[in-house]
Amino acid sequence: MKQKGLLYTGKAKSVYHTDVKGQLIVEFRDDITAFDGGKKDRLKNKGSYNAEASAFIFEYLEKNGVSTHFVKMLDPRHMVVRELKMIPLEVIVRNIAAGSIVRNYPFKEGSKLNPPVIVIDYKDDARHDPMLNDDLIVALKIATPAELEKIKKIALKINTLLVKLMAAQGITLVDFKIEFGRAGKTICLGDEISMDSMRLWDKKTGESLDKDVYRFEKGDVMETYNSVVQRITKRAPAKAKQKAVAAKKTSTKKPAAKKR
Repeated sequence: MKQKGLLYTGKAKSVYHTDVKGQLIVEFRDDITAFDGGKKDRLKNKGSYNAEASAFIFEYLEKNGVSTHFVKMLDPRHMVVRELKMIPLEVIVRNIAAGSIVRNYPFKEGSKLNPPVIVIDYKDDARHDPMLNDDLIVALKIATPAELEKIKKIALKINTLLVKLMAAQGITLVDFKIEFGRAGKTICLGDEISMDSMRLWDKKTGESLDKDVYRFEKGDVMETYNSVVQRITKRAPAKAKQKAVAAKKTSTKKPAAKKR
């Protein structure tokens, strides 16, 4: 597969045409932004951490019946995806009140939202991604009522799967943002699911494990991102793996026979 001309560039990803019909390459860059682009930086390895998390989650969702645009990874930061006709909506699923929903509405920070709340924004930087309701989405011809119902159903299924995945690693899934596109008549999950697009809290300590660490300067951003990838993929650091293998070999090695 050969990478060709640039199709689209966003705040943290670039999308390229390829020589394979119906497939694109997404580059996860090391750029990081917050506050509607008001805060910007470039952090080494950030792109590869988000790419690895997204690839793992896409594969997990595919195995559990959710159609995504993911095809394969070319290298740690370049992902091959199916070309979709993207729907300009940001679908946010909230399990716990935090962030903008607390700033804009009389919710108490940390209060559980049961059932989960779905918020949909219009993806438009120039208009600062305003919130939409179902009537506006249909009136703007962004999606049909049937498509909108399908999008919400898939979003809630993804939520159920991700809550389970994160909980198994001691992480609370507070909320997350996803985007969808059309592959013919099929609605597919696109974009990414990473520490940039999820709000995650450690179940024991309550500490942030996502881009809030960058937004509010809560600690080492890349150390946090790396730890999340290791936890959700159950990938131990190389040194730890080597020690574990060595320990296993030692424990299984038969003692030498005693000389008589």
